[in-house]
Amino acid sequence: MTTCSAPRRRRLLLLCLCFTLLLRFHSCAASPRDLRFSVGDIAAVEAVLPSLRQARSTFFEVDRPLHPPRGSSGPCSTLLLSHSFAFTFTKPPVTASYSPPSCLAEDGGGARAVSLAVLEWRADCRGAQYDRIFGVWLGGAELLRGSTAEPRPSGVTWSVSKDVTKYASLLAAGNSTLAVYLGNLIDDTYNGVYNANLTLHLYFRRAARSPTAASAPADRVVPVSRSLPLNDGLWFVVDNTTDVESTRLTVPPNAYRAVLEVYVSSHNFDEFWYMNTPDQNGPFREVTVHLDGDVVGAVWPFPVIYTGGINPLIWRPITSIGSFNLPSYDIELTPFLGKLLDGKEHELGFAVTNAQKSWYVDANLHLWLDPKSSATSGGLIAYDAPKLTGRIVSNSSNGIDGQYDATASRNITATGWVRSSRGNIPTTFTQRLTFVHTNVVSNQGSSQAINQTTEAHTEVTGDGPHSQQLHQSFPLYIFLGGDGSGTSSQKLMRRVALGFDETRAGAAGRPASTLHNEQTAAAEVVLRDDQVVGASWRMPQVYEYGGSDGGCYLRNVSSVGYDVLFDHNEESCAGTRRRRRRRGVARVGGRGRG
Repeated sequence: MTTCSAPRRRRLLLLCLCFTLLLRFHSCAASPRDLRFSVGDIAAVEAVLPSLRQARSTFFEVDRPLHPPRGSSGPCSTLLLSHSFAFTFTKPPVTASYSPPSCLAEDGGGARAVSLAVLEWRADCRGAQYDRIFGVWLGGAELLRGSTAEPRPSGVTWSVSKDVTKYASLLAAGNSTLAVYLGNLIDDTYNGVYNANLTLHLYFRRAARSPTAASAPADRVVPVSRSLPLNDGLWFVVDNTTDVESTRLTVPPNAYRAVLEVYVSSHNFDEFWYMNTPDQNGPFREVTVHLDGDVVGAVWPFPVIYTGGINPLIWRPITSIGSFNLPSYDIELTPFLGKLLDGKEHELGFAVTNAQKSWYVDANLHLWLDPKSSATSGGLIAYDAPKLTGRIVSNSSNGIDGQYDATASRNITATGWVRSSRGNIPTTFTQRLTFVHTNVVSNQGSSQAINQTTEAHTEVTGDGPHSQQLHQSFPLYIFLGGDGSGTSSQKLMRRVALGFDETRAGAAGRPASTLHNEQTAAAEVVLRDDQVVGASWRMPQVYEYGGSDGGCYLRNVSSVGYDVLFDHNEESCAGTRRRRRRRGVARVGGRGRG
C-alpha cells in the first residue's frame, strides 16, 4: 500500500525482488518497492501465461457466510453510497448524509430489534493500479477497513460482507455523516478507477425476543478518531516510535461497561514490518493504548498482506487473510471506568512501538449504559503494566549470511469495580502477549526465510455475562529466494504460509468458538536472457470455524494460477469436527515450515 516510482528495466526490478534484499546482513534494507511488482512486471508475466483469460476476474477473501438468527425478518437493504474513486489521494473523503433506514423505525424495536446488520462493499476496477487502503466511517466511528484488489487490464471485481451488528445503536441513532476514504492515484501509468457501492442490510428479530446480556450490542459507540473536514482518512497517522496520537472525550455518567475496539494498518516503510531488520527498528510492532498517559492495553497486530504485497500473483484470485476486511482488536476498559465517570474530558491515545512511517490507527469506544440509573460509580482496585520486554540477537560470519532472532513479551492486568443497578461488580482484564521471530539469510544474501509467531491471550473475568477468554495465534512463514544467479536462466521464488487461529470461551449464555484459517502459497517467475519466460503460482486454503451455538463452517479451496481447482464448503459441525481430528493427528510433533 505504497506509492512507488515509475517502472525501471524489467530485469532490474525482478532481480531486486530477491537478490538485492540483503547487501549486508546487519544493514540490509528491503524497501517497500523491493517487495512489490510494477505494472510492467505483471504485464511481462501475464504475456507468457499459456492461456491468459481476458474476461474480468473475481478475487475473494475466504470467510464464513453471514446468516441471520432463525426467525428473523428481512433483509431491509439500503444503498448508502455509490462512487468512483479516481484521483482521490490527499483529497477529502467522499461523504453522504445518513439517516436511519425507515425499517428501523417501522419495526418499533430500534437498535435492540436488529438481529443482524451487514455492511456490503462491492467494487470493480479495470486497468493498471496498485492496491489501495480504504476506510468507512459513520459519525466518525470506523465500520470497515480494507485494501482494494489490485486489478488486471481486463478488470477485477470483489466484495466484502461484514457483520456490523455491534454498531446497531449507531445505525439507529439520528442523522449523521457517512465518510469513505480511498486514497487512489491516477497518472500516465496507473489509470485504474475503483467503482464502489456500499449497502447496508438489516435483519430483525421477533418482537417477543430480545438479545441476551452477553450478546446485546453497546448502547453507545463513541468515535476515537480525527474529525472532518480533512484530506485523508479519519484514522490517526503514527510515523515514528515516539509519536502518540490522541483525542479527548467524555463518557456518559451511567456507563457500566466500556470496550475499546482498535483498528490498525501498516503502510509505507512499515508495510512489511515483519521483515524489517535491526537497522529498520527490527521486526516487532505493537500498538499501545494510552488513557491519560498510562498504557492500559496493547494490540499485537495480525500481519495482513495486501493484494499487491510480496508477490501479487499469489493473491489472485484468493486474497490474503484479512486483506479485504482487516481485523479489529478489543481492549476492555471497564476496570478504568472509575476514572472515566468523573464527567471530565479524558485523553485516549495510541503509539506504535518501533514504528516507522506509517501506521493508521483509530478506535471506537463501545459503552453499555444503565437504563435504571442516571449515574454509576467505580474505582480501580489494581493495575499492573510492566514495560515491554524483548531483544534481538544477530549472528553473521561474513556480514551477509546469518541469522537474527527477535523475542518480545508483555503482561497487562487491571481490576476495577462499577456500582450500578446491576450491583457492585468487579471486572479484571488481563493480557499476556508473546512474540517469537527468526530471520535466516543464506546463499550470499540471495535467500531469506522468516518464521514468526504472535500469541495473544486475553481474559475478562468478574462480570458474569461478559466474562470471556480469547486466545489468538498468528503464525507466519515467508521465503524469498532464487536460483541460477549469474546465469542466463534464473528462477525467482516466493513462499508464504499464513495462519489465523482463535479460540473463544465465554461465560454461561455466551457461545464458545474456534477458528483455524491457514494459507500456504507459492509463486515462481522464470527469467531467461533478461526476459520473463514463465510463471506459476498456487494457493491452497483451509478455513474451519466451529461454534457451540451450531454455527459451524468449513471451506477447503485451492487455486493454481487464476483457476480455482476445487472449492468445497459445508455448514456442518460434524464436518468441521472431522477435519479438526484429521488435522490434529497430522500435526503431532509440531507445525514446522520448510
